[in-house]
Formats: sequence, structure tokens, C-alpha cells
Amino acid sequence: MQDPALHALHTVFGYDRFRAQQEEVIRHLIDGGDALVLMPTGGGKSLCYQIPALVRPGTGIVVSPLIALMQDQVSALLQSGVRAAYLNSTQDAQTAQQVERQLLQGELDLLYVAPERLLTPRTLNLLKRARLALFAIDEAHCVSQWGHDFRPEYHQLTVLHEHFPQVPRIALTATADEPTRKEIIQKLALEEARFFISGFDRPNIRYRVTQKQNAREQLLRFLESEHRGDAGIVYCLSRKKVEETAEWLRAKGWDALPYHAGLSAELRQRHQDRFLKEEGIVMVATIAFGMGIDKPNVRFVAHLDLPKSLEAYYQETGRAGRDGLPADAWMAYGLQDVITLRQMLEASEAGEARKRVERSKLEAMLGYCEVTTCRRQVLLAYFGDERPAPCGNCDTCLEPVETWDGTEAAQMALSCVYRTGQRFGVTHLIEVLQGKDNERIRSLGHQRLSTFGIGKELDAAQWRSVFRQLVALGFLTVDTEGYGSLRLTEACRPVLTGEQRLRLRKESKRPKARSTRRVSRFDNPADEALWEALRRRRRELADEQGVPPYVIFHDATLMEMVEHRPQTLTRLGQLSGIGEHKLEMYGADFLEVIRGYE
Repeated sequence: MQDPALHALHTVFGYDRFRAQQEEVIRHLIDGGDALVLMPTGGGKSLCYQIPALVRPGTGIVVSPLIALMQDQVSALLQSGVRAAYLNSTQDAQTAQQVERQLLQGELDLLYVAPERLLTPRTLNLLKRARLALFAIDEAHCVSQWGHDFRPEYHQLTVLHEHFPQVPRIALTATADEPTRKEIIQKLALEEARFFISGFDRPNIRYRVTQKQNAREQLLRFLESEHRGDAGIVYCLSRKKVEETAEWLRAKGWDALPYHAGLSAELRQRHQDRFLKEEGIVMVATIAFGMGIDKPNVRFVAHLDLPKSLEAYYQETGRAGRDGLPADAWMAYGLQDVITLRQMLEASEAGEARKRVERSKLEAMLGYCEVTTCRRQVLLAYFGDERPAPCGNCDTCLEPVETWDGTEAAQMALSCVYRTGQRFGVTHLIEVLQGKDNERIRSLGHQRLSTFGIGKELDAAQWRSVFRQLVALGFLTVDTEGYGSLRLTEACRPVLTGEQRLRLRKESKRPKARSTRRVSRFDNPADEALWEALRRRRRELADEQGVPPYVIFHDATLMEMVEHRPQTLTRLGQLSGIGEHKLEMYGADFLEVIRGYE
């Protein structure tokens, strides 16, 4: 008799083998154990509870923080022949009652519920009358008050353990540093749970950081050279910048849509639906967009502003390349980003303890931006995940950073900050160092300072790089109450006295040309033609049902069709991602397309 977990993996989801720790997690949960799972985005977290819910008697209850996420996952499960449903505020009373009846009659394998809905007495009483296979708490990092996606309702999910002590629970997240993990365990009463960490590495994502010159033009060069026709996300800090960037990209011929909390709920939903269901849409958004977006073929995530923390950066960039195919995480940042974020932080109503934590997170983010070694090693180390060798797939690995002895320049910069009274921003400090003769410098008497004109050998861009790196290294801090003026820190003393030498990164003056990397490009024109035809058929079938194309088949599955060109249903069913239900529903359609290109 075939193993039930493997049988479900193959017949329902169309895969031959488990990945990484999936099998260990699944068997532990099937046996009735609790689990806390840290697995990178795209690593197959969902299968860790979906397969046990199919194997164990009863219905698996999935706590999901976003309506869009649960609707997306239910659509995908229905396509695979799984009996799935959700309960949320978008449903009318009649529809919700129908779902409740299905639950009580044992007609559901999986039921997705928002935490707010789950915690109501009505829903808890409903669950007590049903046969339950397990509880899955998705996006478990939402429980942490230190996290960027904090949801207070998650704190109350200990009721699951209190009301249903015999039902196994699994909490899952892709993003959690050590303090967040501890809080998840404590708040969800998972002290006895088994802990599974699959690592944080996303080897298919290429990480790149560039210094801001003209960020929009830099973004456009990146998109034009590498991602024409691809779906992607561009993150901006403010709503205004989102609107302006989306409008500018549209004027440049890109199908770009804005998304932020200031738009009406109806417009946000319409834009999100277009992003999910159409090809090649670029979503320009604040961080209000993205959590729970399951679109697997997002080929790039670009940041036009510095994220607040490495957790936020990892979570946001993780929305690229969920299908395992090559993707890009691209970011442009400058010193003004640091000033803006610090001003926002200090102006917030958070307590001093919270502000202290947020400052350290921002410092770690800065350090990542300015690193001269492998970016992936730095990013993974932040989450306690060691990588022994450089990755070979980030900008600092592919184009090693030149460094120079910046000790003397650093001493000049620090001295200039001190001599001018620690109350000026970078632009004025550079003018003093370069000996600019203007009215403001004369009115302040700064032409008489010993640092006036001592830095003429470096141009303004080079000086900006020096100041930015001194802030990132912690030798200078931004005075948020002084309109972005720079102040010395105690840490700069050894540099000023000559006890500590500094090697700084040398900025290239012109961005290097990069090769185009597109997942939909084939060496053979006939393969490209078949690929496009398969995508058209997938789109037609998706439109008929009102679902995103990727819930029918992922790009990776279509690429296997191009590579193997199966001629029978049996051979088609051997490709990855094609379970029995999908083969029955769509096999004939895709075979017809393939046979037309022989």
C-alpha cells in the first residue's frame, strides 16, 4: 500500500518527491505533533499543512491574515481537486452558512479563516462541533510586536491550544529573527512544539544595491535591460511617490499600477486582481502591498527607498521568484533615505525601548547596503543562517567592490562636521571641504575654518559616498531634530586620532552594462513560439474561470512542456506540478497546443 503522504503529493499536487524538511514536518504533524516551521518563501510551506489535512481525518483549519491570501490559496486548491473553502467578511450570510454546513458535514479538507473571525464565540463554537484535523497558523511572525507585520489578533490565538488541546498546531513563517521566534513560541504556547528551520537562502534571487543618482532613470534602465514584459513590484516609502512613479512608468510604456492605503478599497482590489491575473503588470506600492501574494512568477522586486529593516527587506524581496526560477532584488538608496527613516522613527509615538530596537534594525539595514563582501552571507547571518562560501549571485560577488584607503578622507569629513558645529547636512559640509565661495559660507564665516578647501581632490559624488559610509559604519549619526545635520559619535575617536584605518568602497561612476536575464527566453525560436502559445492557452482557461493563470499551471510546468513536448496524457502527467485533477481538466487543451508545434 502506497504511503498516504507521498500518494497525496503525487496525485493531488503532481510532485514526485518532498523538498528539504517538508517530509519531516508533514510526518510529525500527521502523527499529531505541534510544529514551528521557518522555511523561505517559495520553499513549499503550504504543503506542510495541506498534505496532513488531506491525510488526517477531519478538516484542517488555516489561520490566514489576509483575505487576498486565503482566496488565492483556495482557488489553487480547488484547481487541484482539494475540497477547500474560506470564511471571511467578503461573503454574504447565505454563502457563509453554506461553508459552515460543509464543515459540519465533513465535506471540507481545508478551511481558511481570518484571525478576527476565528476568535468570535460563534466560530469557536462551530469548530467545537466539527471534526478537526489540525490548525495551521500562517504568517506566524505577525504575532511579534517587534515585527513589521504585527497583528494584535494573533496574540489571542492561544485559545486554540486552550479549547482544542488534542488538535495538532503548526505555525509557519518565512521571516523571523531570534527575538521574533521566541515571541512566537511564547505567545502561541508552542513551548512543546518541534522546531524546524530550513534556512533562509533564496539562491534564485540575485541581490543588487546601487547608490542613488537619478533613481527613476536607474530603475528604468534596470527594467528595460532585463525585465521587459515581466511582472514585478516597485516599493516606495510614500503614497505620493507611489503615484508619481506609477504615472511616470506608464508614460514610459510600462503597464504600472499604484497601490497604497490611501486608495479606495475597491481600487486597491481591482489593481491587485489585475496584478494576479494579467501578465507583465508592474505594481508600484508602499509596504501595504504584498504579504500573502502567492503570484509565483514575480521576476523582480525593486526598492526606490531604503526599507526600515532587513526583516522587511527579506520579506519584500522574497515575493520575487517563488517558482524557483531566476529573479532580481534591486535597490537604489542614498543618505537621504537614512535621514527620512530616522526622522519618521523619532517622530513616532513608539516608546524608547521600541525606538532603540528600530534604530538597531536600521543600522543593520545600512550595513547590508554598504557591505563589500557577499551580500547573501550578510543577509543570512542576520537571521542566524551561516553560509560558508560567497554566493556568486549578488552584485558584490559578480562585480567585486573596489576599496581604497579612506582614512584621510574620513578624518577630513569628521573634522569638518566638528569644526562647523555638528549642525549642518551633507551638502553644506561638502561645499566647505571643496572650498566653495558662496554667500552662505561667507555669512557663516566657514571660509576661515581649517577644513575649508582641504577636500578639493574628491568630487561631490565621492564625498557623498564617504559621508554615507561613515553613517553606515556608525561614526556619524543623523540629528533628526536638526533637519538631517550630522553629528559625531564616540566611535569615531580612533579614526580621528589615526589609531584606526578605514577601507571604504569605491563607487563606480557609471553603471556597468548587464546581461539580460529572462526566464521566458529560449535559444530556439520554435521553443519561444510554443512557450507563448502555452501561455495564451493558460490565460484563456484562467479568464474563463476568473482565476489567476498560475493556479492552472506555474511557469516552471509550462517550461517543462516546452522542453519535453509530451504527446500523450500519460507523459504529460509525469511533468512536475500536474496532479490527476489538473491532468483531467486541462491535459487535452495543452496537448493540442503542443501537437500544433511539432
